[in-house]
Amino acid sequence: MSNEELHLIESAQRGDVDSFNQLVRLYEMRVYNLCYRMLGDPDAAADTAQDTFISAYRHLDHFRGGMFRAWLLRIATNACYDALRARKRRPSTSLQALGNADDDGVGFDLPDQGEQPDDVALRHELAAAITRGLADLPEDQRLVIILSDIQGMAYEEIATVTGANLGTVKSRLSRGRARLRDILRAGELLPSKFRHEGG
Repeated sequence: MSNEELHLIESAQRGDVDSFNQLVRLYEMRVYNLCYRMLGDPDAAADTAQDTFISAYRHLDHFRGGMFRAWLLRIATNACYDALRARKRRPSTSLQALGNADDDGVGFDLPDQGEQPDDVALRHELAAAITRGLADLPEDQRLVIILSDIQGMAYEEIATVTGANLGTVKSRLSRGRARLRDILRAGELLPSKFRHEGG
């Protein structure tokens, strides 16, 4: 954690709303991205991200140090689970909409290295296939893949966010990746260029 971030947290804990708003700006895309990948609906993701920051503001005095990002993403994770439970009680939108929504910059942002238009189209097709595949994973596996493979977090930080031990994180990640590979290979989700025929 940077000194600037620590200063913002301490100021926000003393009631400085401007400092908290700066923390929101630092983390809003990361929180929204997690919510979007977990929920698959841009509106639900925006609402859940907002709930996350409201909850974080209300409980800021409970933050006792450590990694603020992990603390905040744990709140976001719990908010996502609450939203998923509410959805199961009254289903409205299919999580399959995840692959159909316009990502607005929250997708897999792979680097451009002078790509041809066909390559760009294939890359977007692959990203959409992976996104649809993520929607089919169990929530706990989807979460660790989002945190590890999309957000680039270390195992220890993922353990903090999820409240699971290191072995459980690694196990969920391994099972989730294997299942995602199987999902992509099994269907027409994966563009033919990326399929390995015969095994």
